[in-house]
Amino acid sequence: MKKYNLTIGWLYPELMSTYGDRGNIITLQKRCEWREITTKIIEFDLGFKEEDLKKCDFLFMGGAQDKQQQIAAKDLMKKRNGLKRIIEDNIPGLYICGAYQFLGKYYKEADGKIIPCLDILDFYTENPGIDKPRLIGNVIVEINSTRIVGFENHGGRTYLGKNIKPLARVIKGFGNNGIDKTEGVIYKNSFGSYLHGPILPKNPKFADLLIKLALEKKYQSPINLSPIDDKLENQARLSIAKRLGIKL
Repeated sequence: MKKYNLTIGWLYPELMSTYGDRGNIITLQKRCEWREITTKIIEFDLGFKEEDLKKCDFLFMGGAQDKQQQIAAKDLMKKRNGLKRIIEDNIPGLYICGAYQFLGKYYKEADGKIIPCLDILDFYTENPGIDKPRLIGNVIVEINSTRIVGFENHGGRTYLGKNIKPLARVIKGFGNNGIDKTEGVIYKNSFGSYLHGPILPKNPKFADLLIKLALEKKYQSPINLSPIDDKLENQARLSIAKRLGIKL
């Protein structure tokens, strides 16, 4: 391939990386490396400068426990306008679980307390309380006829507004709320999802889509990624699907 390079911004790597979410960064790096695409990772920890987000061709943020999420949310709220500009400018991004919830209007806790979120995208999340179970387990969803496997573990139920589209349709599992068969959200080149696992090592086609979007945005031209042998990844996907009784 022509010599390309990408700068990947990793938001709160120490606070927000539950359930192996850092594996998404490793996957992006390796799939670029195998194609001789140079990557640079910028880790954005507490107190980072909002203007540094402009250096990034792709953003990633994972999930965490409530305490860590609250710390990250307080800091990220100060950079809300910068992140919104990035998203509106079609800079690709992947936001998992708690990071996904941050992009919405608010999070309603089990005791009824309303926690304001970034209000960048048209959705909200509510925790129905201890009498309702967490949504946990392996999950399979479908994005444009491509089936994605992952693992979800969240107490909050997310409900999309009229001005936003779901990332995928649930085939097996719970997704956004366990009711409407939607999973995640897609807005321009930003993707929110509850799928841990992490999602990208298990789903190389989705990882490549994100790389392609980032390259095309940066270089303003169509990009054809050279193929990679994904035999092992696909065997893992098939094993999970077989366990769930679902065909991929």
